[in-house]
Amino acid sequence: MAQTAIPFYFFRGGTSRGPYFRREDLPEDRATLARVLVAAVGSGHQLNIDGIGGGAAVTTKVAMLSRSDSADCDIDYFFAQVSVADGLVDFRPTCGNILSGVGPAALEMGLIPVQGAQTRVRIRSVNTGAKVEAVVRTSGGQVDYAGEAAIDGVPGTAAPIYLNFMDVVGSVTGALLPTGNLRDEIDGIEVTCMDVAMPICIARAADFGLTGFETVEELEANRAFYARMEPIRQEAGRRMGLGDVSKSVTPKFALLAPPRACGTITARYFMPWNCHPSMAVTGAQCLASCVLTPGTVAEGLFDPPQGAPALVLIEHPGGVIDVTVEYEMGPDGFALKSAGLLRTARLLARGEVMVPGAVWGGHVRPMSPIR
Repeated sequence: MAQTAIPFYFFRGGTSRGPYFRREDLPEDRATLARVLVAAVGSGHQLNIDGIGGGAAVTTKVAMLSRSDSADCDIDYFFAQVSVADGLVDFRPTCGNILSGVGPAALEMGLIPVQGAQTRVRIRSVNTGAKVEAVVRTSGGQVDYAGEAAIDGVPGTAAPIYLNFMDVVGSVTGALLPTGNLRDEIDGIEVTCMDVAMPICIARAADFGLTGFETVEELEANRAFYARMEPIRQEAGRRMGLGDVSKSVTPKFALLAPPRACGTITARYFMPWNCHPSMAVTGAQCLASCVLTPGTVAEGLFDPPQGAPALVLIEHPGGVIDVTVEYEMGPDGFALKSAGLLRTARLLARGEVMVPGAVWGGHVRPMSPIR
């Protein structure tokens, strides 16, 4: 049976990487779509040897784009997290790093025209409903990738992409504090369950007998920590109204510690069964919100930023990520207006990824033109 060719663009978005597809070039039903993405990435093998994944959770992510039918958005961004070795696909979360490449990818695909020296792309997250404006540097009718912006976790410099996130509070659960509490105790560990751009169960590293400054390799080797953390994460998911999360990557898990260098706070972010080599964009927004909310598990670990907007510097294994948070403290506590970050992205390749014909029922897919 002939293989099926699917047009794709391969981007590094922030500190993640993966294929970007037109949604129309993929199956409509989720079950078939999941099988196609598993085959394309090569999930089911730790090296993704039979696909284009990179053998890590940050390199098995997928973006699917289409023109938005929302009056205040240009592009709909549908995200999928494909597991490295388990042959699973999670459509529940979103990814802010992969979102960094959505503006450039939409322009490369011809889904939105270049507007001049800068092109503003209004993006709606299909997974969560969040809205983001991406400001992409463009000239001569095309995307500029070369520039002076540097982000920790990526070598060299590139053109800056400015992301302004709105409507991210309660992105999945509908509430800033899905359990209704600033702190919950689960299995003897105090946690804050918060939902800003991404639901996260947040704890203090010291409560697990850790410093919070451990390297990714040290944490990956500490399987006793994961054995203790995972039941807490699953119970947090249940209390957050997410049901059985044993096979879902949400909620994520994070550990906080005092800053070690020039940051506001130190964090280790788990995806959730591996430690992120740097920091997720969505996770950074939620952790920054935790820092700014009095009474959470972050309280007492740092000197609070003064005034609004607040610049929260989160130290992570790869360096530091900056989050500019526009917020106010009202009668109901912390109220986030928007969160802004600077990211970069680069087009790495474009062409067709091949999936076995049996995966997509021997379907012969008409090709969309590659620009």
